[in-house]
Amino acid sequence: MTSKIAILGFAHPHVGMYCAQWRKMPPQTVQLVAGWDHDALRLAENAVRLGIAAETSSAALLQRADIDAVIIAAETSLHAELVEQAAAAGKAIILQKPLALTLDQADRIVAAVHKHSVPFSLAWQMRCDPQNLEMRRIVRDGTLGRIYMVRRRHGLPTQLWTGFEDSWHVKKELNRGMWADDAAHAIDFLYWLLGIPLTVSAEIATLRNPRVPDDNGIAIFRYADGTMAEVMSSFVCLAGENTTEIVGERGVAIQNYGDAISCSIQRPAEAVGLRWFIQEENRWFHGASPTPANHGLRISALAGPILDFLQGRRDPIATAEEGRDVLRMTLASYQAAQTGRRVDIADVVS
Repeated sequence: MTSKIAILGFAHPHVGMYCAQWRKMPPQTVQLVAGWDHDALRLAENAVRLGIAAETSSAALLQRADIDAVIIAAETSLHAELVEQAAAAGKAIILQKPLALTLDQADRIVAAVHKHSVPFSLAWQMRCDPQNLEMRRIVRDGTLGRIYMVRRRHGLPTQLWTGFEDSWHVKKELNRGMWADDAAHAIDFLYWLLGIPLTVSAEIATLRNPRVPDDNGIAIFRYADGTMAEVMSSFVCLAGENTTEIVGERGVAIQNYGDAISCSIQRPAEAVGLRWFIQEENRWFHGASPTPANHGLRISALAGPILDFLQGRRDPIATAEEGRDVLRMTLASYQAAQTGRRVDIADVVS
């Protein structure tokens, strides 16, 4: 089976990493056909780099009969409109995270996918990371017993990135802010691991550069069984080590080097990425999955699962409904930070 793919928007750089992997594969497996972007310069540069046709409109691209799937990597504010267009054209859809800016936009995406019965998946690389899959397994199969607490740290050193303060990522009308854009990874990880919580308390602030909003934040989610789960995201963080801690009745799991600021810097050669301690056996177990040499390898590795989904070898990485739930959790944490109170996730409606 050959997947014939087009790109709707090149705003999100992750799409370039997927394309680089697909270009290494035989043409009978995957073909990059065409692209569109509202930014003419960005379109031209990527079309030349990837050797694909540059279409002048999203409508023209979606009319092409030689395309069966689209990767939507445009600015978050354009997601709902582009999903509606692609679904109406009968194309399979891979949507870059986060799902949308508002729940109204999220509802439009869910409705379009169902109305036209098109294959759809969000591109969340944390759900495909082998160490994350191992952690999910030992949580779900009872290895750690009842889960009491989870903490997930996710960060980036964006202040070191030239011109980042001028990028679309930090413009509220296009992407809301860094918490919505990137802390959403860790929020989705909690949702994927534990399900949807009942409430959230949070503090989210801009502490370094007023042009890069929401550069530091902490959110604490509470679940129906009392479990507490924390997301801590800093986008002015220069280095790190411990990424995930899971505290259970029978034991504790610890993951190091699980995000960009920790796995892309120097670390001891013998460093263990994932391990867990089980009280009854009084010893540590080491995970089977090595830590990548850098975070770019984690992102690039999503190319395989995306292709597996498009060719029917796996379920969606994340459904539109799941993306809507994660967006609700993200928006609830903003509301909690703004109001200074605990917020019921189910009460967030916009």
